[in-house]
Amino acid sequence: MNKTLFAKELRANLFVSGIIAAVLAMYIGTIVAMYDPKLGESLDLMMQSMPELFAAFGMSMQATTLLEFMLNYLYGFLLTIFILVLILVMVNKLMVRYLDRGAMAYLLATPNSRTRIALTMVGVMVAILVGLCALTTALEVGFAEALFPGDLDVRALVQVNLGLLALWLATAGLCFLSACLFSNSSAALWAGGGLCILFFLMQMVSQVGDKFEFLENVNPLTLFDYYGLAAGDASAVGGAIALAASAVALFAAAVAVFDRRDLSI
Repeated sequence: MNKTLFAKELRANLFVSGIIAAVLAMYIGTIVAMYDPKLGESLDLMMQSMPELFAAFGMSMQATTLLEFMLNYLYGFLLTIFILVLILVMVNKLMVRYLDRGAMAYLLATPNSRTRIALTMVGVMVAILVGLCALTTALEVGFAEALFPGDLDVRALVQVNLGLLALWLATAGLCFLSACLFSNSSAALWAGGGLCILFFLMQMVSQVGDKFEFLENVNPLTLFDYYGLAAGDASAVGGAIALAASAVALFAAAVAVFDRRDLSI
């Protein structure tokens, strides 16, 4: 890994990361502040009146604790789709734009191998996602302790967020592999991004009713079982480990593809 390039690209991606972090902080604070057993009863009534709509966004479970409330209204949609936006922006900045503008030639002209350059870009993505996951956890715990001291199961939350990080990294690995694989800039960005969006849509549709439940069997997002992780369920932990292993494999494949790719620069 090249430390100079790492620091440069990290700084270049901090602004958009800060925007996403601010948006997440706003939503996390709002959701935690909304927690109220009486309000929960009202939301349950709304859920019963519109079960398909709530299920599509991963909000089909009736929440009886603060943690369950947060899982219901943060993890089914908000903490996944916003991060996908960040990942696509980072992939564009770290790889697609360099290749599309021919700027990669300047990096390759330095005494750095392709593998080292690619690993540096991967390192930037991983560092930002790990930092954002840590910040998300700190915000959740901070808001919960400030508003409802002692009500949050912090250990279970950390377990869930480790699985969430594995999902983020697997998503980033797929998008980064796409960027390294295709020469066309649109395909490089949206082949992986489009697949991720398709997986999210499949997940939403599969949760609406039994008719489309089969989609869960072909969707890697099913491996992220946040309720199971909160309960310490072995199969949910196994799913998170599978996502983490997929992330390693996808990033490794991306580096290998970039190292052997015929670059028109």
